[in-house]
Amino acid sequence: MELIRKGKVKEVYALNNRELLFIFTDNISVFDKIIPTKIPYKGASLARTSAHWFEIVSNMNINTHFIKLEEMNRMKVKRYEILMKGKKEGGNFLIPLEFITRYYIAGSLHDRILNGKISPSDLGIKNVKYGEKLPEPFFEITTKFEEFDRPLSFDEAMEIGGLSKDEMDEIREKILKIDEKINRDVLSRGLIHVDGKKEWAMDENRDPVIVDTFGTADEDRFWDMKEYEKGNFIELSKEFVRKYYRDIGYYEKLMKAREEGRDEPDIPPLPEEMIKRTSELYITMYEKITGKKW
Repeated sequence: MELIRKGKVKEVYALNNRELLFIFTDNISVFDKIIPTKIPYKGASLARTSAHWFEIVSNMNINTHFIKLEEMNRMKVKRYEILMKGKKEGGNFLIPLEFITRYYIAGSLHDRILNGKISPSDLGIKNVKYGEKLPEPFFEITTKFEEFDRPLSFDEAMEIGGLSKDEMDEIREKILKIDEKINRDVLSRGLIHVDGKKEWAMDENRDPVIVDTFGTADEDRFWDMKEYEKGNFIELSKEFVRKYYRDIGYYEKLMKAREEGRDEPDIPPLPEEMIKRTSELYITMYEKITGKKW
């Protein structure tokens, strides 16, 4: 096998010119930083959760790159060429964009509203309240293969992704259809699907194909429904780890260094208790998201 890409948490190997093998590691990253700590069973949880959704989405007549789950943390998928910029006619290519859909005010969306980077009127709201359900899904697009994810305008995304407006609209419609299924399924298991990101490719017929992973505790944010009804926001995703680094002050130091163009502080490892709790979270979330036993 040839290693062709090593991400923060996933290694991608070429099996041949048509297939790839994803190996999901037990690495964990936040704020574009790899934490110097392994999380037992994290890779297996992500691989198995994503395989669950790929199988469901395939039955919804939406194209995917999924072939099969090879082992607990290994997934075989169809191979696509990365399109770096510009429109491509014919061929199978990976769109270098991340599509984010938000249903509640949370995480970085809340931060950007408070910082004045997003106007409440853009979201169809007047008052900003953390945890508030948005009247309509808020759709965002960012870069994929840059050092830091960069928000894009609709026109910029079309140019970088080589997509027409109709193709962008079709991808958005498919995202909403997938999320409707995710929302309905996890709600029946006591979870609220807060937001999530997805990646897409285009096949030789220019039909959208959902790729990479989605609907997991890394790509998506989930809250406990009963606690939410009490006014509590219990993070049941990687946001649980992000919150830890916010609470110890690391996030604030990191953002200040980035704004000032200084060297970024090293991210400290997680303490043993957080490692244990995070590992248990990923196992529990696999069961809650999919409804299957570990």
